[in-house]
Amino acid sequence: MAMQAIRIALVQMAVGSNKLENVKKACSLIKKAADDGAKLISLPECFNCPYGTKFFPEYAENIPGPSTGSLANSAKENKIYLIGGSIPEKDGDGKLYNTCTVWNPDGEMIAKYRKMHLFDIDIPGKITFKESEVLSPGNDFATFDAFSIKIGLGICYDIRFAEIGQVYHKLGCQLLVYPGAFNMTTGPIHWKLLQQARAVDNQLYVASISPARDENASYVAYGHSMIIGPWGDCVASAEAGEQIVYADLEFTKVSEVRKNIPTSVQKRFDVYKSSEQAT
Repeated sequence: MAMQAIRIALVQMAVGSNKLENVKKACSLIKKAADDGAKLISLPECFNCPYGTKFFPEYAENIPGPSTGSLANSAKENKIYLIGGSIPEKDGDGKLYNTCTVWNPDGEMIAKYRKMHLFDIDIPGKITFKESEVLSPGNDFATFDAFSIKIGLGICYDIRFAEIGQVYHKLGCQLLVYPGAFNMTTGPIHWKLLQQARAVDNQLYVASISPARDENASYVAYGHSMIIGPWGDCVASAEAGEQIVYADLEFTKVSEVRKNIPTSVQKRFDVYKSSEQAT
């Protein structure tokens, strides 16, 4: 019996300076997406605060805490799986992390992922950013199961590192979700390209969720949340403004592509290993 399509929703929300209002808006948009039939919903990176190193310490919370408590309630009230984008997490070790949580329809946290690769770049005349000034990197992969599908998590800059996707492929994932906030320098050229690369590399779906673009913000997000299919095609995409993106995903397509182009069983690890030793 063929698996039914699963409706997912990407909430590309506008994020302001008021944390309580951000969380309230997120919960309202989650309800709208659920009312429209979405069973798996994701928020963007830093949904409860402006994106920027100067904001992270001020907005950071423990997990569980007020923001994630609202996510738990939203997941339970709407009977959905909820990927909580990310928030700056304050932990007992005195460090700050960029952290994504996942909640099941009972309001239970079933996954937690801390951004593994910190966004430290310097493009002269364009953008300089250094997350490591205030954030620490996570060291653990995170997956969860929903509707008999295994889903892997990354955050924004993590999508540039093919190894993460390869690990998740080996773990059996059929969908990778990257809440992210690419900017106006890297977004127009790399945002879609990287999603297609990860999708084609690993023959799975990739969903990336951005905040809506705010031209007056200190960090201007690119927007264009989207879902890429295992064939590399764009299944659904937003524009720059606040929008909910919906898609009905048929995961039989993952197995079809993997059967038709069986790269996972054609890899030459014997050659790759000898090449690594040579370097």
